[in-house]
Amino acid sequence: VDLQVCTSRNPTCCTKKIEERYQTAAKQDIQQVLQTSSATLKFLISRNAAAFQETFEMLIRLAENYTSTLFCSAYRNTAAEATVRVQEFFTDVGLFVFGADVSTEEFVNRFFDTLFPVVYNHVINPGLTDISLEYAECLRMARRDIRPFGNIPKKAIGQMGRSLLSSRTFLQALNLGIEVINTTDHLHFSKDCSRALLRMQYCPHCQGLMLSKPCMGYCLNIIRGCLANIAEIDRHWRGYIQSLEELSSAMSGAHDIEHVLLNFHSLVNDALVQAHVHGPELSEQVEKICGPPVRKPTQSPGCSFDQNKVNQGLKMFSRNSEETLTNRRKEFISHLRLYRAFYGGLADQLCSNELAAVDGLPCWNGEDVVKSYTHRVVGSGVKAQSANQEVKVKGTDPVISRIIDKLKHVIQV
Repeated sequence: VDLQVCTSRNPTCCTKKIEERYQTAAKQDIQQVLQTSSATLKFLISRNAAAFQETFEMLIRLAENYTSTLFCSAYRNTAAEATVRVQEFFTDVGLFVFGADVSTEEFVNRFFDTLFPVVYNHVINPGLTDISLEYAECLRMARRDIRPFGNIPKKAIGQMGRSLLSSRTFLQALNLGIEVINTTDHLHFSKDCSRALLRMQYCPHCQGLMLSKPCMGYCLNIIRGCLANIAEIDRHWRGYIQSLEELSSAMSGAHDIEHVLLNFHSLVNDALVQAHVHGPELSEQVEKICGPPVRKPTQSPGCSFDQNKVNQGLKMFSRNSEETLTNRRKEFISHLRLYRAFYGGLADQLCSNELAAVDGLPCWNGEDVVKSYTHRVVGSGVKAQSANQEVKVKGTDPVISRIIDKLKHVIQV
């Protein structure tokens, strides 16, 4: 008599305690089914997020090695000081790509600012001793007015800004994809939904009907009711995949991070050549602003850079770059595209693959085993649930609203 959900006119072997256990099992079952259905999608995104991050890290290390090698081989006496500047620059590149709040324009400018005193000291106006710290600081401050490297810093800002931003956004979007799936995998179900799940899956057991499965229409009403909020993600999820696709194709060619990073050293070389060629004029300009060079009696050490390590890295990378970033992205997007309708069709997929009886067989309608379900079957999404006889849905879930806002934001970015 004290049953809450599995009440029936027929005799029942369930007690309130058994009903409570079944209630827990019904909730666990639906979470399990949800997690199983999204497992391959989640694996696809997380595996690729990790692979792209690793490739970006390798590219950054390689580009840093290229640039340091340039100083070691062509401007040996600048190498000790310049490689420190190169390291700082590529640390900033990494911070930016992996989501830190730094500005590409700022760190590209900072690199050329700090490089100018080194180039002035060893290439434009070399002496037997180094320039003083105060003089170096004056040169650093004056770099943007003197423009010793012509328009190359501006060119570098354009290239870096565009390619690094798209790679950073790509990684952020993949991580958001994982967050969306984690959110929907661990959804909190309402009391009404939990009871409906219990009635659908375990109440027949109370009447000894261990093998009967729910009717398709009955299952759809309950699962569409329980997943009404998840279905609201559908439109934004499709938009998210389309935006990723557009971003991916825009990342090719001249804006490809691979192309920009691995050619950075040649931009730096052009900058140094330009400074060298215009050396005499630059010296005049510097003297007007900073006065004649003030030197201090120290000597820069030579190059302590391990060329073998670089060559090894290159071999490793060129072996891998047969499957270039662009191809890898294309392949990932083509797999991801298959999941465009994932959230829109989730309830139907769960009922037809896992939960409901095959059409034409006797099935459970919530009260009895019948030939077919006779109530109206509602559509997906929150609005459609007002006509749902099996589950009452009250408004939108704030957790789902937040994840939809994040999807909207990343699509805009």
